[in-house]
Amino acid sequence: MVKPDLAELPTRSCWSPSRSAGRIERSPGSSQHAQRFTAITRTRRARTRRATNGTMHLYSIILQGAHSQPNRPAIYFRDAMLTYADLFARVNQTAHMLQSLGISAGDRVALLLPNLPEFTISYYAITAIGGVCVPANPLLKAPELVHIWGDSEVRAAITAPGMLATALLAKESLPSLEHILCVGDAEDLPPGVASFRERMHGASAEPISEVPVPEDAPAVTIYTSGTEGRPKGALLSHRNLTANCKQVSQALHFDERDNFLCVLPLFHSFAGTVCQNTPLYCRSAMTIMEMFHPARVLEAIERHRITIFAAVPAMYAALLQHPMEREYDLSSLRVCVSGGAPMPVAVMQEFERRFNAVIIEGDGPTECSPVTSVNPLYGVRKPGTIGLPIPGVEMRIFDDEDHELPPGQIGEIVVRGENVMLGYHNQPEATARAMRNGWYHTGDLGTVDEDGYFSIVDRKKDMLIVGGINVYPREVEEVLFSHPAVADAAVIGAPDALRGEAVVAVVVLKPGSAVTSRELIRFCRERLANYKVPRRIIFKESLPRGGTGKVLKRLLRKEMEMDATAITEGAS
Repeated sequence: MVKPDLAELPTRSCWSPSRSAGRIERSPGSSQHAQRFTAITRTRRARTRRATNGTMHLYSIILQGAHSQPNRPAIYFRDAMLTYADLFARVNQTAHMLQSLGISAGDRVALLLPNLPEFTISYYAITAIGGVCVPANPLLKAPELVHIWGDSEVRAAITAPGMLATALLAKESLPSLEHILCVGDAEDLPPGVASFRERMHGASAEPISEVPVPEDAPAVTIYTSGTEGRPKGALLSHRNLTANCKQVSQALHFDERDNFLCVLPLFHSFAGTVCQNTPLYCRSAMTIMEMFHPARVLEAIERHRITIFAAVPAMYAALLQHPMEREYDLSSLRVCVSGGAPMPVAVMQEFERRFNAVIIEGDGPTECSPVTSVNPLYGVRKPGTIGLPIPGVEMRIFDDEDHELPPGQIGEIVVRGENVMLGYHNQPEATARAMRNGWYHTGDLGTVDEDGYFSIVDRKKDMLIVGGINVYPREVEEVLFSHPAVADAAVIGAPDALRGEAVVAVVVLKPGSAVTSRELIRFCRERLANYKVPRRIIFKESLPRGGTGKVLKRLLRKEMEMDATAITEGAS
């Protein structure tokens, strides 16, 4: 477990959670930074606003929070707390530290971190100086990082001890990567790695100098795959991200009295917007958890009087399956948000019945920052749909010629609004395909009903969703094809009660070759993040193909469902 650099933080909030209403109320006390930064931000705020165009720049979110509510809790983590003034100070320290390394506007800085306050601090520090934050899943293996970091040409990476070896292995193939910083108790660091804590020591907490960063400049690059299987970097601007914060907060009526539980991984666009940026935009509090565990989630909701809980359907299912050792007081919960994968109606209904909390289902791709639609909090909810477009977002159903289809007809869901990405990094052709005629084409097939509620009926992009994270079959297939015994392979999904879908590989071996399913799974595990590794291998003599040579995966799914005697073996 990573020990964060929070030794000097107060362990008692100057704001106290309300036991009755589940919202944060003020009590006597003041942050150690509050008076100082109230004075500083008053003098700097006007200049910074001119440089950042007000709230359309990420740094202005932190600056205005420290100015207007310096004593209000911004982040809870374990037994520590950061006020908005504390957070502003840490962001500025980190920004000055990055500038001392030569990082400047336009430079890319990678984040390879679990859920820690340092993730949020670094995220805002990078973007404050005009840099581009490149978050990545800490479960990725070195070859996967080499592609992402190489494509984005990252100059620095901030990581944790548990991911350091992987980062160093990737660095061997990345001439652009000049600096690696390690957070937490990082002793006896190898050559070429600096301690985040030591670099921060002595760094100025003064607001950074004016950086003329346009609101349409890239702020974050999040890598997402297409049908080609190679991750593409979605370029999200300051305007995209702050617009989505405003849109989400309006749609779900979030405000400064809320306390958000952040257990979704912060590298993911869902958590980045709903659990991190939107709470800070609203001057709310966020309670960060390092990982999902049902009992600890319930304890956190009770202890911190959480009002907003965002999760993927697999997490809601896990909470339902968890044996309740005692009763938890969850009366503070106001809204539960579900996204990342379709929410089974049965799971939604059982969760709401058992925990007396409303689940609001929504949707949106990373390319849209990511939220595009939600079921209304006050109004008609339609379980099984992804709801209505949020304020400031337009959605339509188009046919293959980009003509709008009437309600009830299946077509591609398209989106436009201030939240839609700038494009894909170094991928002009992919950008042109996705951003046609002023609309972002999601690749999802869906319908809209007479009331304007959208539903997804299939995923045109041929991807799987495992625990709320996209898994693209082609990427897994390429790894399988690299095994010397494999002649052909196709990856499909199978229903999984916990994860939503499980990865299944159908494999044809080369004549005279022999390999076990366990060996193939081990081979994949060495080259892929664990959630991408097939949990079952099915061996066949051939794969069904159509006239153009394309594998008919629908037949494989049907055969898998019917053939209970297939040779399979689960990944541990």
